[in-house]
Amino acid sequence: MKTEKVIELVNHADENCSCTHAHSPITIEKMTVDSDAYDQFSMFVTDKGYKNVLMIADENTFTAAGEKVVTYLEKLELTYRICLIEPNEIGDVVADEQALVQALLAIEAEIDCLLAVGSGTIHDITRFCGAKTGKPFISLPTAASVDGFTSLGAPLIIKGVKKTFPTASPIALFADIEVLVAAPKKMTAAGVGDMMAKFTSLADWKFGHLMRGEPYCSLAAEITKTALDDCLIAVDTIARGEEEGLKILMNALIQSGLAMLMFGQSHPASGGEHHLSHYWEMEFLQKKRQQVLHGAKVGVSTILLSSLYPKWYQEGELLSNEFDQKVEVEEIIESLPDATYLTKLMEQLGGPTTPEQLGIEENLMNRSLKEAYLLRNRFTMLKSHNIR
Repeated sequence: MKTEKVIELVNHADENCSCTHAHSPITIEKMTVDSDAYDQFSMFVTDKGYKNVLMIADENTFTAAGEKVVTYLEKLELTYRICLIEPNEIGDVVADEQALVQALLAIEAEIDCLLAVGSGTIHDITRFCGAKTGKPFISLPTAASVDGFTSLGAPLIIKGVKKTFPTASPIALFADIEVLVAAPKKMTAAGVGDMMAKFTSLADWKFGHLMRGEPYCSLAAEITKTALDDCLIAVDTIARGEEEGLKILMNALIQSGLAMLMFGQSHPASGGEHHLSHYWEMEFLQKKRQQVLHGAKVGVSTILLSSLYPKWYQEGELLSNEFDQKVEVEEIIESLPDATYLTKLMEQLGGPTTPEQLGIEENLMNRSLKEAYLLRNRFTMLKSHNIR
């Protein structure tokens, strides 16, 4: 589905969806994923009348795209400053207190707009700081690696714990296709991993709605599922690193983010697989181990849960006395793909497929399966398995 069509569906959600959940309109003014993205960016900035901007990036993302963006800023004769987020003591750039303070100190009163030049972490830092200072931000992705570019929430590490804070979506997004193609292959594999996670997130969402009446929106689910399908159909071209494949992947990630933006929460794109990923991330931070890409973690956790959820159901470990919903739960379980299929998919992209490949030891994996559900107050199948 084209992103323009998704925006139209969302902005007319009351006509297109029968759910009672309040839908949020898309306030992002412009989105471009193409070879002329930075030309479009220049025109947008000019039309907005911005004179003073702050670029937030890290050393790698500045090299990947920031230097190119600077040439456009100089042609426009804009005043600009650059804030390069410094890595922590083990060499990772993470969205923690130190990074937030560094960015906040760089945001002066005369700044008109922030530019997030990077992938997930840089966007989380920028959107939080923008919301706190009242500055709008423009998304300039450097890799098709996550679906959070257009979302409202900012997952941050505060005192070693992963927490998501409500912030603001970008006012525009400009993704240069040449930059996306040049991104490391592991970033692209991570993007597919983040899309693949929609299999379990959508199943968990429907499960929570069925079993505990959690809010559900069929339109948001449809948009997410269609974006997932578009990505899977194009997996061969994505794996080959072709422009068309990267364009499809980036648009799928954007549309997943728009579904979350419309729903106002991350249910469409985040279930038990994300809870496991967050648990692993927090463990790595506490042990001062280098981080693993978010999409790599959720890709692996999706494969893991796609094998465990059917097993738990067959062994009677998802339902207690609520047998009235047995047929519906069975349909949810049957909607999950076989873990072998998902494994082959990630292998085709060169991504990790097992916890061991991420450095997740058996003890950590077992603990996460028992405790990760506590990170979010959602009734996933992971939670049901532990509290039944």
